[in-house]
Amino acid sequence: MKPAPFTYFAPKSLNAALTLLEKYGAEAKILAGGQSLVPLMNFRLMRPKYLLDINGLQELAKVRVARRKVTLGSMARHRDIEYSPQVARQLPILTEAIRLVGHPAIRNRGTVGGSLVHADPAAELPLITLALDAELHLRSKKGSRTLKPEEFYLGYLTTAIAPDELLVRISLQTPPKGTGWCFTEFTRRHGDFAIIAVAALLRLDKQGKTVFSRIALGGVGPAPVRSTGAEQLLMGKQPSTELFREAGELVASEIDPEGDIHASSGYRRHLSTVLVRRALETAQTRAG
Repeated sequence: MKPAPFTYFAPKSLNAALTLLEKYGAEAKILAGGQSLVPLMNFRLMRPKYLLDINGLQELAKVRVARRKVTLGSMARHRDIEYSPQVARQLPILTEAIRLVGHPAIRNRGTVGGSLVHADPAAELPLITLALDAELHLRSKKGSRTLKPEEFYLGYLTTAIAPDELLVRISLQTPPKGTGWCFTEFTRRHGDFAIIAVAALLRLDKQGKTVFSRIALGGVGPAPVRSTGAEQLLMGKQPSTELFREAGELVASEIDPEGDIHASSGYRRHLSTVLVRRALETAQTRAG
């Protein structure tokens, strides 16, 4: 298949890109890595009249690592993050997650912003933004605004980004020092989208009790979700296999995943229980 006819633009600056978005709005699509957009266009499931190629905007490709925050430009490639020693030291859970994105060829071209705006609920990066209390920074000719993940993801392949807006950068909060981490997922084959994915963070005090926790899941609904109930269950308690199993069961009771050709709703709930327990056990071993 070939895409439907379109008009191609390659803006040389962010301001030029925003001007085009203001002019063409919903009739235009942004070409970043193209790993999702190009197949959709080739199957004619998406038929934009205008294609705005922003690969020349190197100002959007920067990765900045600070003491309490990692900032990713929306055009940063998955590979840039995967092989960054600074990111690995500051946010090892991000490195662990991004290595599960597709295959090397996909990670070479795919971009952070493209993955987030595509908003597949089983994708790794949307889940990471939720687990790390990210801030998503949007720009348009009218101005700027910042959204939290809970505000940004509205449903399956749907976000709050307006037709004239561009996601320019993502700020990820660094967990407290000594926090253990784990990103794990279950797929049919290596490189597939996850049937269930889990991100877990756990920090213990000197007495071995939980003082910080995050549990987020992908593949269980139209958008990634956090289990605040399970997080609260862990707080102030000594980690144990039984406690982690209880947390997994609580997560399963909170979600309502849909069934499809890959897994039934009940199977997804079961996977959630198992993966949450395993992720918490791994995070505990890495804490300290």
